Amino acid sequence: MARGRSRNGRGRTTRGRLGWLLRRVVVVLALLAFIPAALTLLYRVPVVHPISTLMVKDLATFAGYDRKWTSLEDMGTLIQYSVMMSEDGQFCSHGGVDWGALNTVINDALSGEAARGASTIPMQTAKNLFLWQGRSFIRKGLELPLALYIDVILPKHRIMEIYLNIAEWAPNIYGAEAAAQHYFGRSAKNLTRRQAALLAVTLPNPHARNPAKPSGGLNRLAANIERRAQRAGGYVGCLKR
Repeated sequence: MARGRSRNGRGRTTRGRLGWLLRRVVVVLALLAFIPAALTLLYRVPVVHPISTLMVKDLATFAGYDRKWTSLEDMGTLIQYSVMMSEDGQFCSHGGVDWGALNTVINDALSGEAARGASTIPMQTAKNLFLWQGRSFIRKGLELPLALYIDVILPKHRIMEIYLNIAEWAPNIYGAEAAAQHYFGRSAKNLTRRQAALLAVTLPNPHARNPAKPSGGLNRLAANIERRAQRAGGYVGCLKR
């Protein structure tokens, strides 16, 4: 009987420890979910200037960074339209995730075709604000609900404003204003159509692409985006206040 009670006692102790651990995990997960939820609400306030996880890393490693927060009004429309036409042409019409594009990517992957991007500007904003860089299914799975939440909480023009002020355009260079000055020696508002398009097509790979010294391929991409930005029309209606 003593042995039986001893085994039962150990069993209860083990279950108690597992329960304690599970409760702690739930608390940690709840806190991790609460942080982006609360910060997103805070980011509705125009005077709040969010920073990205990459910017936090630059501060933590004492590398520093260059970012000059600029409102959409002071940034001008050329860079806004160019980035939207390059990164997320359906930005104004979807709810944070472009499900049609995402389904196409999934079907292509299942068919063995080369992977294509389906990230929207809200998804990229979520990644830059709250997640890590690099490709992984875990990160992508977290991006989706965050992007949907961001699109519900923040107006479209505010999402674009935040994105254009936290996007990485070169190592330690963040935001359209700092990028325009770094590459072209002028403010974002004074960019030419081609310069704005070149900055836009640099975003998918800012460590390998140089808009100030574009390759032939980059110039062709920029010419296409320049034409699309000129014909943006109703696609960019949500950016107007």
